[in-house]
Amino acid sequence: MSPTTKELAQRLSGGEEIQLLWDPESGRVEVAVRDVTTGVGFHLEVEPGNAIDAFYHPYAYAASLGRHDDWRRVPGAQRRAQ
Repeated sequence: MSPTTKELAQRLSGGEEIQLLWDPESGRVEVAVRDVTTGVGFHLEVEPGNAIDAFYHPYAYAASLGRHDDWRRVPGAQRRAQ
C-alpha cells in the first residue's frame, strides 16, 4: 500500500485488530489482521467485491485462497493508514 492508503473500516475482535484498507491511486484493497498483544499478523489483497466478506471473516477468506502461509509475524502489520 502507499502513503495515500485510506482506512475504510477497523474493528477489534478477540484481541485482534482487523483493518480494511484502500489505496485510491491503485484501486488496491487489502485486509490487515494483527494480534494486538503479540504483533503477529497478515495482510490479504482482496477483490473489491469481496472486501466486506474478507473484513468480517479474514481467516476463512485466507483459507479459501489457500493462503495459510500468511499467518505469521509481519513487521509492517502495525497500523499503516490514517
